[in-house]
Amino acid sequence: MSAPRSKRIEINGWLILDKPVGVTSTHAVSRLKRIFNAKKAGHAGTLDPLASGILPVAFGEATKTVPFVQDGEKAYRFTVRWGAETDSDDSEGAITRTSDERPAPDQIADLLPRFIGTIMQTPPAYSAIKINGERAYDLARDGEEVNLAPRPVTIHALDLVRTDENEAVLEAQCGKGTYVRAIARDLGRLLGCFGHVVALRRTRVGPFTEEDSVTLAELEAEGAQPFDELLSVEAGLSEVTCIVVDRDGAARLRRGQSLLLRGRDAPIEGFAYAACGGVPVAFGPVEGGELVPSRVFNLPF
Repeated sequence: MSAPRSKRIEINGWLILDKPVGVTSTHAVSRLKRIFNAKKAGHAGTLDPLASGILPVAFGEATKTVPFVQDGEKAYRFTVRWGAETDSDDSEGAITRTSDERPAPDQIADLLPRFIGTIMQTPPAYSAIKINGERAYDLARDGEEVNLAPRPVTIHALDLVRTDENEAVLEAQCGKGTYVRAIARDLGRLLGCFGHVVALRRTRVGPFTEEDSVTLAELEAEGAQPFDELLSVEAGLSEVTCIVVDRDGAARLRRGQSLLLRGRDAPIEGFAYAACGGVPVAFGPVEGGELVPSRVFNLPF
């Protein structure tokens, strides 16, 4: 007897979720798939259960644009508690070092410029980085010693929002691969008082901000219209150069063939996506004035 066919439906577009604390990113995507009865969905950038905020979720053809969103600049607001360092660099870990010292606001502010620009940062032991095929956090939870090498990350801005004797609230704008927990850890060490993150909220991922977001409670409320919250597939491409093509050019790209770009403003080199009638067709590198499709969208236009 054959298995029953899936009744899930094809959905294409982006949903910008305001993820609550205590929910994993994977579980959040699963709930969204049930709400929309969607066949395919994935998120652009994991948020820890401790964290809240922007979790962009792509459905269907929009999943092809996830790398562009995931590689975009991110912004965070986070609270650091002074006096203790933990093995996870947040409040869920075991305390490893303590101090009775507490920093003055000007001491904190004076050190923040050290974190601006491209710096070397050692990721937290409890991170998703793989070591010989295993996630670092799995090894750490099993009691194994985790030694991760420092890696370059880019921090565009780091500002002190407010502070009291035991805590400080900061905001960071940073590139891919930056760990806010590591900023808190390293800042605490420089101040000599140690520190760890007790609250974390992501306020931006690539082109998406809090203004674009919706909560699970709002989507699941009686009378809610979840499909009204969906953004277009091309919303994930808003930071990529767009080239308008006609139907003949779109057909060529969909066959996997390169397309010679014409017009005074056509790029000679770089990366771009083609659109026909406002619908994305394909994206890829521009080489010698030709768009070479690396991925093609299966969307009607």
